Amino acid sequence: MRISTVTMFDQSMASMNRQQSDFLKVSQQIASGRRVVNPSDDPQAASRAVGVSQSKAVTQQYADARVTARNSLAQSESVLNSVADAITSAKTLLVQAASDTLSDVDRESVAADLRGVYETLIGQANATDGNGRYLFGGYQDSSPPFARTSDEGISGVSYIGDENTREQRIDASRLMPVADNGKTIFQSIPSGAGYVARAERDSAPGDPSSLGVQDGYYANAGSVTFTGGPSRVDPNAEHFGKPFELEFSTDEDGNPVFSVHAIEEDGSRTLVVDDEAYESGETVSFGGISITLEGMPEEGDQIQVRPADDEGANQDLFKTLKDAIDLLEMDQEGTAENRAHFRNTLNTAMRELDNSLDNVLTVRASMGARLNELDVVDAVGGNRMMNYEQTLSDLVDLDYAQAISEYSLRQVGLQAAQRAFVDIKGLSLFNFL
Repeated sequence: MRISTVTMFDQSMASMNRQQSDFLKVSQQIASGRRVVNPSDDPQAASRAVGVSQSKAVTQQYADARVTARNSLAQSESVLNSVADAITSAKTLLVQAASDTLSDVDRESVAADLRGVYETLIGQANATDGNGRYLFGGYQDSSPPFARTSDEGISGVSYIGDENTREQRIDASRLMPVADNGKTIFQSIPSGAGYVARAERDSAPGDPSSLGVQDGYYANAGSVTFTGGPSRVDPNAEHFGKPFELEFSTDEDGNPVFSVHAIEEDGSRTLVVDDEAYESGETVSFGGISITLEGMPEEGDQIQVRPADDEGANQDLFKTLKDAIDLLEMDQEGTAENRAHFRNTLNTAMRELDNSLDNVLTVRASMGARLNELDVVDAVGGNRMMNYEQTLSDLVDLDYAQAISEYSLRQVGLQAAQRAFVDIKGLSLFNFL
């Protein structure tokens, strides 16, 4: 078999180029720190690495979303802390105003302080996150969620935001509420808040006097008052959980009696107590609840007793404060009817403030629970990210000890191929003549 000079030259060049290619490949791996520099180096590992990298990127996006969610919840929780303090301050002012030692001037001073609390709460309800987004407007976070309904004196406040709860996906299987809407916080009460009583009648007395009309109801003409709010004594009693209307009248001898009707869902009235004799200072029980009444009523006077979450009950924190301010600015040193109206409305306002405070604390506790959940999801996400990084490292990262050994081996192989090429190129028959 005859081997030509050209064949030997080509084979030596091919061997040297192959050794040089292998040497450069190892050099590139060491320089980049990756075993799989090009997909052709290990197609299967490269394909799996693409999938792991995508999962890693998604996990990082969820981590960034949790940072945003944590900032929103932390800011909202801080605002609700201030709101709870303001409600507590308002309750303290009302307790102070209930003292019989205060004059009308003193109560007007308390009303001025309460007005400041009222304005503070409006500001807190329209708080932003620092980027111009309103915290409690739901998805309508570009404008203030609470607006004044009048410019005369102390105005009412209405909610004009979105009643939905803004949510954010913090993990593949978790869509978390990150900002509760203002209606849930400032115009709602927690479930199981019990009953709230109001001393008011649905028709004008013979002399409406100066007490005016509140939401279609008139102030009672007599001096009957209730202490605190209705107490639950038997949740299993018939009609428990329904609104009640206690109405006073007189019997044939002119003695005061009262009747109690339960208000059904369709608006009909069911008689629960029929013309029972009334005595000042007694505790009246009906429908599983009881209430202590004092004073002398007039014909047609009523006590409206509703579950706190009933549509007819006031759940608006701002209305409670507005009614309390209007009350403190009213003449209390006049008739017994005025004083009774003051006492009843003040008791109702304090009960409603307690319910509003409970609601705010409930929402705040929910935010705290979500912040804790974010910490847990962060820990899980961190572990998942570490697993992805380890898997990605196993697939494409370089074993430096093995690579350096191979680098030395390829270097020797390249040098040997180069030396062999030099020797083969220098072969000639003339050296043997």
